Amino acid sequence: MSTAEAVSTNPFRVPDFRLYWACRIAAIFATQTQSTTLAWQVYRVVRDRSLTHGDSPAAAIKAAAFSVGMIGLVQFLPMVLMSLPAGEIADRHDRRLILTLCLGADAVCAALFVVLSVSGHTQLPFLLAVAALYAAARAFIAPASSSLLPMLVPRETLPRAIAINSMAFQVGTIAGPALAGPLIAISPTFAYAVSTVLFIVGVLVLLPMQPRRPQTAPTGLSRWAAIREGLSYVWRTKIVFGAISLDLFAVLLGGATLLMPAFAIDILHVGAHGYGLLRSATGIGAFGMALYLSRFSIHRRAGLWMFAAVAVFGVATIVFGVSKLFWLTLIALVVIGAADMISVNVRQTLIQLTTPDAMRGRVSAVSMIFISASNELGEFETGVVARFLGVVGAAIFGGVGSVAVTGLWAWWFPALRKADRLT
Repeated sequence: MSTAEAVSTNPFRVPDFRLYWACRIAAIFATQTQSTTLAWQVYRVVRDRSLTHGDSPAAAIKAAAFSVGMIGLVQFLPMVLMSLPAGEIADRHDRRLILTLCLGADAVCAALFVVLSVSGHTQLPFLLAVAALYAAARAFIAPASSSLLPMLVPRETLPRAIAINSMAFQVGTIAGPALAGPLIAISPTFAYAVSTVLFIVGVLVLLPMQPRRPQTAPTGLSRWAAIREGLSYVWRTKIVFGAISLDLFAVLLGGATLLMPAFAIDILHVGAHGYGLLRSATGIGAFGMALYLSRFSIHRRAGLWMFAAVAVFGVATIVFGVSKLFWLTLIALVVIGAADMISVNVRQTLIQLTTPDAMRGRVSAVSMIFISASNELGEFETGVVARFLGVVGAAIFGGVGSVAVTGLWAWWFPALRKADRLT
């Protein structure tokens, strides 16, 4: 790539993209800090209660892992119910305003976690109720955020902007959990307070943004007809449907994040600081890969790269499950993050380039149900499997399942497998 081409495709030359990227950094940092703290707090509360009631250590670990999985279930339900209407709203209304209001709602939820921790009301039902409210706000964030990005940068800049945008996510997934470990060691309350402040920063950064390209709202359609149109488009466009559904099942089965409190406390014995490093490891791998992809995009055989990345994701999840060494577990998680980033970059680029602007909110909402919500449903699935197979068995089961899904989707979606150029 020539110097002139590099400058012309540099999204940081666009002021609104810089604001968008800064908002992503703050919001994802807050989200990761909060989710890391919540999983740790729920695991410790349920585990300690089970041990106090006379349960064996193995039974206490299984009960605690299942309870952490319940966080995923209570977040999945509002997201799957509200995502399609949220996508339609994102296509009709100001996406920047929607994003701003929802980040404000996230700040309120983080503040509620602070109140619960300060007052000592850390029983599971209270924590799960706030987690459900937080998920309802997230249901509106994803369609508005992902469909806002193409309005900020020129079309030829979009693949690089997506890679750099993914870097913002990975910066948050590295820094959030890494900081959450020491914050949790001080007090979960303090960690939640930091999340509250960061959500507020995200809101403030968005206020001066002025998207330069108006979106085209769906016309002549009722709300539900517009939603059906979005679903129909995803079903008809097999490359989009195949890419979305591949990640659905890979993420659904590969829920290693849920198991990290159990591995940190009861298998690797590394405590809160080690737990923060474990939660950061996938972000480190993904950030490194996103940095590479932001400079050297995938130009050929994109479909094969995506399938190979999901297969590596599954194998690394198996290694994570069987490892009893802290350093090997960290390496496996770094590989998981790097492989997932390749898949995410290819999938998001294919979806954005093949979707008309007027439909991006609805397609993003469908993608959120299939992928983002599958993170939460995957945590519940992993919790259920851990209840019966233990945490090690659940990790191995998920890794094997991810590899199997890769082979099936490569066979069922030949057009996706043969996808070549990301242009």
